[in-house]
Amino acid sequence: MTKTILMATTAMILSAGAAAAQTPPSAPPAQQGVQAEAGQQGVLVFTPDFFADQRPTTALDMVNRVPGFSVSDGDGSRGFEGSVGNILINGSRPASKNDAGSSVLGRTLASNVERIELIRGGAPGIDMQGFSVVVNVITRNQSSQQTIVTGNGIFFEGGQDVYSGSIQFTARDGDRTWGFTLSDGLSMSDSNGVGPVIRRDASGAILRDEDFFNDQKGGGQSARVNYASPFLGGKIDLTARYGLNDYESVNLQTAPMVRRESLYTEDGASGEFGAVFTRPLSSRFNLETRFIHEFSDFDAVSTNRTTLSGVSSPLQRFESEGEASETILRGLVRFEQSPKLTWEFGGEVAYNMLETEQAFSVGGVAVPLPSASVTVEETRGELFGKSTWRLRDDLTVEGGLRLEASTITQSGDADQEKSLFFAKPRLLATWTPMANNQLRFRFEREVGQLDFGDFAASADLEDENVFGGNTDLEPEQRWISELIYERRFMGDGIVSIGLRHDEIVDVIDSIPLDDGLSAVGNIGDGTLDQLAVNILVPMDWAGFTGGRLGFRNTWNHTEVTDPTTGESRPISGVRASQATLTIAQDIDSWKLQWGAAYIPLLGQTSFDPDQRFSWRGRDYFEAWAEYKPTPTLSIRAQINLWDNFDQERIAYADRDTRPISYIETKEIDPRTFYQIRLRKTF
Repeated sequence: MTKTILMATTAMILSAGAAAAQTPPSAPPAQQGVQAEAGQQGVLVFTPDFFADQRPTTALDMVNRVPGFSVSDGDGSRGFEGSVGNILINGSRPASKNDAGSSVLGRTLASNVERIELIRGGAPGIDMQGFSVVVNVITRNQSSQQTIVTGNGIFFEGGQDVYSGSIQFTARDGDRTWGFTLSDGLSMSDSNGVGPVIRRDASGAILRDEDFFNDQKGGGQSARVNYASPFLGGKIDLTARYGLNDYESVNLQTAPMVRRESLYTEDGASGEFGAVFTRPLSSRFNLETRFIHEFSDFDAVSTNRTTLSGVSSPLQRFESEGEASETILRGLVRFEQSPKLTWEFGGEVAYNMLETEQAFSVGGVAVPLPSASVTVEETRGELFGKSTWRLRDDLTVEGGLRLEASTITQSGDADQEKSLFFAKPRLLATWTPMANNQLRFRFEREVGQLDFGDFAASADLEDENVFGGNTDLEPEQRWISELIYERRFMGDGIVSIGLRHDEIVDVIDSIPLDDGLSAVGNIGDGTLDQLAVNILVPMDWAGFTGGRLGFRNTWNHTEVTDPTTGESRPISGVRASQATLTIAQDIDSWKLQWGAAYIPLLGQTSFDPDQRFSWRGRDYFEAWAEYKPTPTLSIRAQINLWDNFDQERIAYADRDTRPISYIETKEIDPRTFYQIRLRKTF
């Protein structure tokens, strides 16, 4: 019945959108500044007048308002190909992975944007990096100087308030630009709060009835410099950054004569250097060379102690320290055979390293752990070739193949070397049969990047877990088939429906180890079936001037065989559903925008050989308003609140028969918090 209702509702929305598109009002403001690029139905061009009612301050403000686009800065995995975001600036991505596209746009004033291209399904000369939709922000080539000063405060009811700020300076003189960013960032969680913790045995008898409290604070200070200039007949972009960060958290459970306290602290530093050199070799050949080096170190301590009737248990202490680095050299040549056909060939080599030391003790007595002292190194090479062919004005096909070979070496408590090879084909077809309607089909093999931290031991002392490292991890591989239908109407209205199926090889989840430990590991093959819906409806036609209503959700159904029970279950950490309803309005006469979002239900479940952990949240609400009294000043206020954040942990007495040892529930009342942001440009 639910599926029937959903399909009927979707059909009604599609029909309404079609009817509205057939009888639009003459020249509505939302349609101004939007056009399809000549000869390319898959490219929509948004000029600054499209965003006039929103009074944007930065280029990021503009991109966030492009209908049907959501900013992604990439997953930060190792390597460059396939790990960066969906934002290009003047046809290229930033010089460093950590200098994300959103960061670059956040320090670019809206007045310096000439146009924004929304590229759906690929276009000649555009590196999609695995995304089906990207934006390309074209900036004006004019001399200017600008400074953006931002201050931000987040205030929690009954919790730790946090603050952040930044100064961003950018100058341009013709083709040469330079600038710097000084920032003091923050770390926060929207699920901290208070509530009861109740532990029951299998019969329902109460074993514990305690009060819970948690909080955290953290942040980091960093400095970044950027420079770009003509160089050797081409252009070079340089960036460098160095930063310090710290974080600490507390989890506390109390009752009469009972105190359980878990503390965590971490300090670290990180930095990077990036360089990109682009140069035309001829009228049809272009060269791009990229070098990136990143480094970081960390020092963390986790402790746990229980006091009953004034008597303290032995202190559990888990310590870890280490350092990591990544170095990438990448080059490609792009050949524009014709305005409709582009070829791209290149390669990438990378070296990655993680060195970490861990120690676990109880009452000062060391407890041996598997893979406590680990050095993991990876040398990886990749060759790739791809082509974008516009067969007709309404049909574009992108095809490519990446060949990846790597050697992973582990030393320390375990010595091991493994060589891997993967072929990663990709096919993307984009068909625009009529104006405002588009179909995109993707078939691709994706290979995940291993988290080197999973090779080493770790701990979650709050939940009484210590994990061993896994020396035999394989990357997760996915064969993805995806079909997306998109319809645009009434200027910035959009309906997008996506169907996706993944055949997953070597699913990464939790596996059992000896001595009652568990670890991250491969648990066999699995599947993902997904339905994604995104709807945005402009409401001027209904008298809600400047208003927009939105709905989006992704339904996920996953299956894998549990390595402990042998039974079919979902994959850990994948959310089955998280529907979001939104409303927003631009009130130009008041120089104001406001909006709200509501999530009725969210949550996920993780499966461990010895326990099952799940959390559920309900009635998450966010509302904001932004006032821009002048073109150079904006004041934004926001409130976030939700009713329940419930956690459930089911612990099993043994792994064979899995009788329930206890069930523990936390009914957390998350703290309401308020945010104030001031931004001034000079």
